[in-house]
Amino acid sequence: MARRSTKTPPPDDFEEKILDIDVVDEMQGSFLEYAYSVIYSRALPDARDGMKPVHRRIVSQMNEMGLRPDRSYVKCARVVGEVMGKLHPHGDASIY
Repeated sequence: MARRSTKTPPPDDFEEKILDIDVVDEMQGSFLEYAYSVIYSRALPDARDGMKPVHRRIVSQMNEMGLRPDRSYVKCARVVGEVMGKLHPHGDASIY
């Protein structure tokens, strides 16, 4: 599909404002917000079940594969491959 070559005009109530800010202050504040959001959403276990998101993905994939304690074993590399292929394409270190 070809891209449009015409620009969309701004809305009627649009006021162009250029703010003069200190880059160092903005980067410190933005990084701090980002770091807190990453820690809260990924690094801290959830209080409901005690699992991090990557652990929740592993358990749900094992459930989907039909792995149960009363059935025969499956090598962990197979589980890791399934999780990486379907849910977590960022490397296997956190899955192992």
